[in-house]
Amino acid sequence: MISSSTISLSNFPPKSTPPTAGPTPVPDPKQTNHRTTESDRRKLNKGSSQLLRWSRARAIRSGVKLDRPVVQRPPVQNTEAVDPPVAGESLYYSSEEEDGCVAEMEDASGAKHIYMVSDGTGWTAEHSVNAALGQFEHCLVDRGCPVNTHLFSGIDDVEQLMEIIKQAARENAMLIYTLADENMAASARHACKRWSVPSTDLLSPITEAIALHLGVSPSGLPRGAPGRKFPLTEDYFKRIDAIDFTIKQDDGALPQNLHKADIVLAGVSRTGKTPLSIYLAQKGFKVANVPIVMGVALPKTLFKIDQEKIFALTINPVVLQTIRRARAKTLGFTEQTRTNYAEMDHVREELDFACKIFAQNPTWPVIEVTGKAIEETAVTVLRHYQDRKNRCSMPRISKRY
Repeated sequence: MISSSTISLSNFPPKSTPPTAGPTPVPDPKQTNHRTTESDRRKLNKGSSQLLRWSRARAIRSGVKLDRPVVQRPPVQNTEAVDPPVAGESLYYSSEEEDGCVAEMEDASGAKHIYMVSDGTGWTAEHSVNAALGQFEHCLVDRGCPVNTHLFSGIDDVEQLMEIIKQAARENAMLIYTLADENMAASARHACKRWSVPSTDLLSPITEAIALHLGVSPSGLPRGAPGRKFPLTEDYFKRIDAIDFTIKQDDGALPQNLHKADIVLAGVSRTGKTPLSIYLAQKGFKVANVPIVMGVALPKTLFKIDQEKIFALTINPVVLQTIRRARAKTLGFTEQTRTNYAEMDHVREELDFACKIFAQNPTWPVIEVTGKAIEETAVTVLRHYQDRKNRCSMPRISKRY
């Protein structure tokens, strides 16, 4: 079982002290700790006070109401030494400092924790971890080794970084990070090594390799940093136009505009045409999708446009029936109002009807979407699209920067 929680810290005010190559001194958890009863310890979160407040803020927004223990923080006597945090110990703040936020960190007993830290959106770290976890589905699905992933985005301050690494040490978590600033990355490496937190730096090795290849030093600035410029380029407006076009062309709307589309998707209901269209549109492709329904003629314009733009989607009938049943349930269908939409005989008939259309149009690549993520299907579509456009025999998806 994989669960994921996302915490964004981009709104935190910057600290006055710039990051250094090593971890900044942090309070000793042993000195800031105090004795509490066993009952209090079970109620209180095992994380640091900073992470406690972040988690509680999320819970407040979701309407969670939990007990709120009132504890006082003793004065800190020494902040010079940096000692590894001890498992089970916490930094407790008084309730007045928590701005009314009431929640507890999610506790998954027996689950392994993976912390993902980024100075940007965290997209790179999150997708890399998800791709790697795909290699462990045989045990994750069977709950033999449950995993909790936690994404910390917008981390641009060493103090915030140290809080997260301390928490990772307490939970015996591993740390995956993408930090563009060399000092931040060095601080993470130093702290993880000192506190015995297993860690992987995803960004630095490939950045260094590209710098060597180009002969140019990297800027070291994360996305969105004040020193980076993102002008409104032609690609930006192309993506906006593509998204606008794709939304208007959804589910067979405006068939007279099919000739304007870069890609046209055809398939029966619930084969993922709409989410795939939106995903491709975000990459700058104008996409139209046309549903195939028994008894309803396909638009004539579909057969008048460039047939190499059209891609057919198909799916396993058992999987399609499951998806349709779930869809019917969300629509509020009951036994009395239930149609043959999710009946197996009808599902098979629709798929057979679609297959006959595909056979009559051999230039349409037929893509099996069963068990595939939207991203995987999109890669297949784009590879065929570019191979046809560029008349290339080697499968690739090219882009110029």
